[in-house]
Amino acid sequence: MGGKMSILRTLSALALAGTLSMAVCAGAQAASQVKVTVNNTVITSGDIAKRVAFLRLQRQKGGADEAKKQLVDEVLKRAEIARIGQSVSTQEVDAAYARFAAGNKLSTEQLGKILDQAGVGAEHFKQFIAVQMSWPRAVNFRYGSSNRLQGADLVKRMMEGGGQKPVTTEYFLQQVIFVIPEKKRGAITAKRQAEANASRSQFPGCETSKAFAANYRDVSIRNLGRMLAQQLPDEWKPLIEKASENGTTGTRVTEKGVEYLAICKKREVNDDTAAEIVFRAEDIGKKKADGEDPNSEKYLEELRKKAQIVNK
Repeated sequence: MGGKMSILRTLSALALAGTLSMAVCAGAQAASQVKVTVNNTVITSGDIAKRVAFLRLQRQKGGADEAKKQLVDEVLKRAEIARIGQSVSTQEVDAAYARFAAGNKLSTEQLGKILDQAGVGAEHFKQFIAVQMSWPRAVNFRYGSSNRLQGADLVKRMMEGGGQKPVTTEYFLQQVIFVIPEKKRGAITAKRQAEANASRSQFPGCETSKAFAANYRDVSIRNLGRMLAQQLPDEWKPLIEKASENGTTGTRVTEKGVEYLAICKKREVNDDTAAEIVFRAEDIGKKKADGEDPNSEKYLEELRKKAQIVNK
């Protein structure tokens, strides 16, 4: 998830769950007052109290001033994420929340209770998760093309690897979506997932997929085109790698409905475009290993300069 306030940093704090029942944040009980507006988005004293409690839960230093700074940054990030369409789905956030609970040997209900008792609340934590998951996507969307390797740089990287172009896997994919209207989420999800799973064995291949979809109610087909292994979305990558050519992946519940991907074509490639993408993926991996992407702070500083931030 990346970032200075990685969710992983709360793992040790939540190990103290037995003592958190006494950690109710008194500030959260008071009536909320507007403390900051960020481009007309309000941050209240209640929001700040929750973040102060969250800092305490993580054993991080900083009181109301640090909490306010973090919340201002998150408002800026959230608005930018929405503007460029790089937000993760509610289902992905819920799944991350559930994994976090399981990793701490808690049910989601137990985790929610602990967060409530600590003065944080499950919703505040989920909003934090959503920004932490989405912001790296926004940064990559903004700076990905500017980090391209071309010409002499690409040759230099290949020579460093013995003069050989790296080999990677190329996929041509289609997306099959068993649509679930927002109002019917939960009520028919299990039924639609059963339909989607049953349909996989009947999938005829990408060339006749639209005729196949016409046999089902509210099913859409979307061509995703060419993707290299390094470009596969993290949430789909394990499923795609397990699937065979002309086969389909397992299903996932997403914000659109129940989905699976069809592997139209799969082959090994080592052209210049593939080499450039492989090298870029390696560079991004190194940045993640070293800490937060330096472009993240650069991007955020641009947003701060453009923003109207009013302290009350």
